[in-house]
Amino acid sequence: MRTVTSLARWFCSLITRDELARAIEFLLEVYEGTHDDIKFKSRFRENHPNYRLFDVDTNPPSTQPPADPVPPGNWRELLVEHERRRGKPLPPVKPRGGIRPPSSTRCEHCDAPANWLSINDGKKRSQVVCKICKALSPIRRIRRKNPTPFWCPHCKASMYEWKHDDNRTIYKCGNDKCPHYLAALKALNSRERELAKTGMSSQFKLRYQWRSYHFDPSQIRPHAPGSSPRSLLNVRRNLEVVGLALAYAVSLGLSSRLTAQVLRDIHGEAVSHQTVLNWLNAAAGPAWQTLVHTLKGTMHEVAVAGDETYIKVKGVWHYTWFLIGTETRTIWAWEVSEGRGEMPAIAVLNQAIGARPKDVEGTLVFVGDGNPSYDAAVNAINTDSQGMPLDREHRKIERRTVVGLRNDDAESTQFRPFKQLVERLNRTYRYHTRSRSGHKTLNGARALTTLFVLHYNFLRKHRSLGNRPPIHLPELDQIKTLQGRWLKLLQLTA
Repeated sequence: MRTVTSLARWFCSLITRDELARAIEFLLEVYEGTHDDIKFKSRFRENHPNYRLFDVDTNPPSTQPPADPVPPGNWRELLVEHERRRGKPLPPVKPRGGIRPPSSTRCEHCDAPANWLSINDGKKRSQVVCKICKALSPIRRIRRKNPTPFWCPHCKASMYEWKHDDNRTIYKCGNDKCPHYLAALKALNSRERELAKTGMSSQFKLRYQWRSYHFDPSQIRPHAPGSSPRSLLNVRRNLEVVGLALAYAVSLGLSSRLTAQVLRDIHGEAVSHQTVLNWLNAAAGPAWQTLVHTLKGTMHEVAVAGDETYIKVKGVWHYTWFLIGTETRTIWAWEVSEGRGEMPAIAVLNQAIGARPKDVEGTLVFVGDGNPSYDAAVNAINTDSQGMPLDREHRKIERRTVVGLRNDDAESTQFRPFKQLVERLNRTYRYHTRSRSGHKTLNGARALTTLFVLHYNFLRKHRSLGNRPPIHLPELDQIKTLQGRWLKLLQLTA
């Protein structure tokens, strides 16, 4: 509706009232369908449910070519077997019209010479059929090395390089008889089939694809908050005031202006809202170090749940990613990014894997929604340094998908409670950031998110955990005030 309003304003700024009346009359004629040369915009996404902007296949390809068929045997042995079975020898081929294959041609399957072969493709004369083993062979096979490292897991056909950029190469199966392709083609409705005939078949993902990355996915990590030019050690006021500002702005979710007003009207500390923001940005660095130092090597959970929510930076929607433990309710990974691609998804999954002790065995189960960025990230992490998919027993992440709001499949039914955990986390995060109309910088959004994670893991009491925070720190037991706990947490760096 906003687009229509903007269009009307632009349109009215160019014409007079009389011209608008004539334009309305003409548009009504178009609406009635009297102008066949003017077509309406297609309701593409609604009429074509199989249309996909981004989709990823989750099953890895094969890295070994299919085994060659077992040869039927030597041609001499096959002739002896034929004579024994039929009671008479098999005569050589009688050429029709004097057309024979070259004398150097031999059957690729039983090694029969040219006098047992006949031309099989008419005037092309590039293929022969063997009279002994009934197999087809080319007259002159051009031996070219197949450059592909992958073969389709559905039909075992070699995959070709489809797209290439600095970060990835996408391989695609081009076999028209591939079961995956035929099933996807059959799923198209009548309107989609008509659209595919007009050259728009590329808008529907029909063929199996695999992404091979040109970087080491294990090196991708979330962005830490940028270093602030101000340090908490250089604060001219009592650090107790800084602790109060963190308690109000983060733990209680007040905006920087309300925090400054509370400090001024209740505690008698005259500070500006910009000073509060400076303190938050300065505290984000020590908070990040505390989280990294405290969480490293402490995760023994079998499963984590992940999701992304929205946050505004300079009036533009950005995305905050969270991974929460399904048992301890601890936030193990977080990130704020500009887009919803696979790179931030890889970053948070790697951060969660890095929180596991090195001696912990087993695959980490990841529960998320149908965002295909997670599929691409899981595929990238479950590859070796050469971009080859790992065996199932060596994979680091096991993907579980919860689709929609209803349990339409067994997997969604089983893992729905885990997905609801991260949904409630997103609601809590929005509560603590809703008083901000948006952030001016991406670093400010990352700083606030880091402070929120510190509050959520160590300070916020959870009813499901017996009114305890997800991670208990003995250093906080003797501190009674919230602002005192904040200051203590910022000191727990490596």
